[in-house]
Amino acid sequence: MKIALIHGHIRKGSTYNISHMLIDKIYGATELSEIFIPKFIKNGCIGCYSCIEDETGCQFYTEKAEIMKVIEDADLLLFTTPTYCMGPSSQMKQFMDLTFTYWMSHKPRANMFHKRAVVISTCAGAGSNKAIEPIARMLFYWGVPAVYRYGLAVQAMSWDGVSDKKKDKIEKDMAKLARKVSTNKSPRVGFKTRFMFNMMRMIQNAHMGSGEKERKYWEDMGWLGKDRPWKKK
Repeated sequence: MKIALIHGHIRKGSTYNISHMLIDKIYGATELSEIFIPKFIKNGCIGCYSCIEDETGCQFYTEKAEIMKVIEDADLLLFTTPTYCMGPSSQMKQFMDLTFTYWMSHKPRANMFHKRAVVISTCAGAGSNKAIEPIARMLFYWGVPAVYRYGLAVQAMSWDGVSDKKKDKIEKDMAKLARKVSTNKSPRVGFKTRFMFNMMRMIQNAHMGSGEKERKYWEDMGWLGKDRPWKKK
């Protein structure tokens, strides 16, 4: 199993340590690719819309393409972010903005419909679930059919400050989560994903998308006909 671990921050704190605790417990993990987004993305999307006509027109195309290749090659995706002001890190949000063309409303990638993902966030007090939500929503719109969430208030400002009792709980939680994701079998694509995909398909068929290049992408993939991304890998 290939795992892509995408960090929304360079700080190796509680969220980072929990992600590695999970990986250590995953059965069949054969390859890990770890990326720290701040080392690649220095600024956010400027809304130029160049990527709709030509994805290479994005000023961050090279950096974004390097990250997305790791993601597309992986079987399991792990996203981590600290909780800042009850939201994800600014660097994670910058990355999310730059990858909107991967959403089902634009040019979703077929392999996303065969992946599992985990989103992890910790906080000292409250808000970890609110930090997780935007990333989980992005993954849904990418087409990822199985997204697991783990948010926790560690009541500490560093991993060293987390109590032994809390770490014991995390250890048990990660063992349980590892059992759920320790498989190379494609997850079932549920009704909500199918419904959203088919709604976007109708929009593309009606020439109501973001342009004819997008519609041609759907046509070339066979999705305007009977093919569906979850039916073949």
